Amino acid sequence: MYPWIRKTAGRHLEEKTENGVTWLSFPALEKTGIVTHAFSTRMGGVSKGPFSSMNFSFTRGDQEADVRENYRRMAEAIHVDRNRMVLTWQTHTVNVRKVTEADFGKGVVRDRDYRDVDGLITDIPGVTLVTFFADCVPLYFADTEHRAIGLSHSGWRGTVHRMGEVTLKAMAREFGTDPAHVTAAIGPSICQSCYEVGPEVIEQFAETFRPQDHAVLFYKKENGKYQLNLWEANRIILMEAGIPEENISVTDICTCCNPDLLFSHRRMGEKRGNLCAFLCLKQ
Repeated sequence: MYPWIRKTAGRHLEEKTENGVTWLSFPALEKTGIVTHAFSTRMGGVSKGPFSSMNFSFTRGDQEADVRENYRRMAEAIHVDRNRMVLTWQTHTVNVRKVTEADFGKGVVRDRDYRDVDGLITDIPGVTLVTFFADCVPLYFADTEHRAIGLSHSGWRGTVHRMGEVTLKAMAREFGTDPAHVTAAIGPSICQSCYEVGPEVIEQFAETFRPQDHAVLFYKKENGKYQLNLWEANRIILMEAGIPEENISVTDICTCCNPDLLFSHRRMGEKRGNLCAFLCLKQ
């Protein structure tokens, strides 16, 4: 077991390792019985230098062959098909794409013919949705009633525009998803203690969230800046969208607090790798 710095007493995430690849897993998602999922760590890949070792980004300066090998290793470790992975093209939007058989392999073994996509949904067994992270919030959705899944990227912009709610509405439109039957997870990302933002960001959150929620979402510091709680903001969004509180798991691991084990943009800057969230509907 690695020496994780955890933010709460309860261990909401479990560490798993297979064939030298280590990832994080939510017990609540596993208990649904319908999905395979993971949140990657830095351990188990072949990338070198600042990308060491399990980097999944082709666009940050890493060797393409190393990145492809990292995808192969992760797919083998979590028992999914690399050729059926489908990747986002993230630009901090709240655009959600319905994934079909025509998308298999896009972003890994085939070029993507789309961009500006920060969320993916599907009801096709065997396809693995993949989103990228280095402090922003991963949102996992498993609809146990209609056997459908969603995976989204939600930074502060996505959060203030309620990416979680947008994803659920897309699943309702395409698959008939009722949030009451959804199991959701808010994945490893930057914690409130590490996430300082300016007043221009807080103004948008103050407009989006109810006044009674402001105290748990942000507080002002002597330097005029604020500490923002993206975990709680996304939990509120999911509950307001109709997911029962007991169906929502929240990370206890911060990307910025664990730089030896996870990539963090706030801690490392641009010269770093990217983590990924993976979610697959079982066959």
